[in-house]
Amino acid sequence: MVKNPTPRQVAILSASLTLLAAVIALGFIMLVPLPGGEMVKYITWAFLVLLANYLIFGYYLKRYIYRKIKLIYKTIRQEKLQPGEKGWDVKMDSQVTDEVEKEVAEWAENQRREIDKYKSWAEYRRNYLGDISHELKTPIFNIQGYIESLLDGALEDPAINRSFLQKASRNVDRLQNIVQDLEAISRLESGDSMLEMQVFDVRELTREVFEELEFKAKSRGVALEFKEGASTGFRVRADREKVRQVLINLIHNSIKYGRENGRTKVGMYDMDKHILVEVADNGIGISKEHINHVFDRFYRVDKSRSRHQGGTGLGLAIVKHIVEAHQQTINVRSTPGLGATFGFTLEKA
Repeated sequence: MVKNPTPRQVAILSASLTLLAAVIALGFIMLVPLPGGEMVKYITWAFLVLLANYLIFGYYLKRYIYRKIKLIYKTIRQEKLQPGEKGWDVKMDSQVTDEVEKEVAEWAENQRREIDKYKSWAEYRRNYLGDISHELKTPIFNIQGYIESLLDGALEDPAINRSFLQKASRNVDRLQNIVQDLEAISRLESGDSMLEMQVFDVRELTREVFEELEFKAKSRGVALEFKEGASTGFRVRADREKVRQVLINLIHNSIKYGRENGRTKVGMYDMDKHILVEVADNGIGISKEHINHVFDRFYRVDKSRSRHQGGTGLGLAIVKHIVEAHQQTINVRSTPGLGATFGFTLEKA
């Protein structure tokens, strides 16, 4: 015999017994010639069988179906009441309510995470578009102002026409740099910018970058040096030109935002399977509230100073994308007043 039959099994069994009893009773009535009294007896017997099956079916219906409906209703009703109110039943089926509560909580948490994700994307999109608009607007307005001044008569004044044209040209260069940096980030994010992996000496590449930025460093009195321990070669496997871009951005930023007559030092460390490259300066450093945002697009610690010096606000974002495209990591640490250190890893050859 089946233990704890389901409502469907009980219903099928009761219906089968009822139908069987009805067929047997009708068979006797229709096929067997019985006296009037016997017919009444068999009709009565069939009625009793039907009644018994009805009672059995009703019992199981109440036990397995009505009870479940009642529990669901009771659970919903209890959810509307607060502890201490009349009607609160602390003895209700805790297992069922716990399961319902758990499922509802999981669903609510999933929905909350999805909503937060979409809100974050929407906020990032608004900020990003706003930043692009602001960055492009400044050089465009400057160019427009210089050209309008020239058209209004300044073009005939040899004392200022050349100066205005040079200023307009610098703003055109700035526009071009912003667009090029945006294109670079877009290619890196989409994966269209393929890495050309090769083995090379990252110390030798750093020395080349020192030579490229020597004039900029001298203009601010900044000394470009290797740290102790970086006198020998460090061979890595990476995209040489993209690593060059990383070094140029980091060292250039160190010169531009570091202390005048200060120093920029590059250190290299063998980390078993990786080479750690660090670019450090002894400038004013970066305060704690800015550390987590220095790799964000268009983020500037000192906005007015950065724009005055012609930065696009995308250099560190590009650096981060290039390093992560190599499946490596980059980080920054800083102590205000003592300087900042940017470090990134490369695969050791």
